[in-house]
Amino acid sequence: MSTRKKQILKVIILGDSGVGKTSLMHRYVNDKYSQQYKATIGADFLTKEVAIDNDTTATMQVWDTAGQERFQSLGVAFYRGADCCVLVYDVTNPKSFENIKSWRDEFLIHANVSSPETFPFVILGNKVDTKDSKKSVTLKAAQELSKSLGNIPLFQTSAKNSINVDSAFEEIARGALEQNKADADAYEDDFNDAINIQLDGEPSSCAC
Repeated sequence: MSTRKKQILKVIILGDSGVGKTSLMHRYVNDKYSQQYKATIGADFLTKEVAIDNDTTATMQVWDTAGQERFQSLGVAFYRGADCCVLVYDVTNPKSFENIKSWRDEFLIHANVSSPETFPFVILGNKVDTKDSKKSVTLKAAQELSKSLGNIPLFQTSAKNSINVDSAFEEIARGALEQNKADADAYEDDFNDAINIQLDGEPSSCAC
């Protein structure tokens, strides 16, 4: 009989339009890649069963949100309840890299996470399959950004060639699971505190 615990993990992918958020999601979940570009409107998600360590099987909900400014407000509604946030930039697009911190800050503002300083983020520098002459964001610059934001895990990925996608999402799943457990423990503590307060506040019986 299996002793594995079931978990549902919600992962949000953020980043500028065209950095490859949808392609990364489809590569990880379906192991497919399409050259056709179609902007995401609002948000969409796919699910995948993942095994984490030896005792946990989780259903990961990977939410792909719109990077285009006119659709961003639609995606914000899906931030709440996230267990991990993935920040994606395009190594050939310096502006998308510069906006990583803004995406992180926006998420923390709208997601209403209980502990912003410990919430798990992962940074993906996508499109590393492109020629070096077209790359404008160095690995060193990305590492410095990662360090400045609290040593956020960093992966150089290619949705097209499936480079580091699985290993990146393994880290994402692990971070999401830890956050999920932390939220569950906090909820249980709050619930127990509420029960104790209620019990302590009950008037003692009196046989008058």
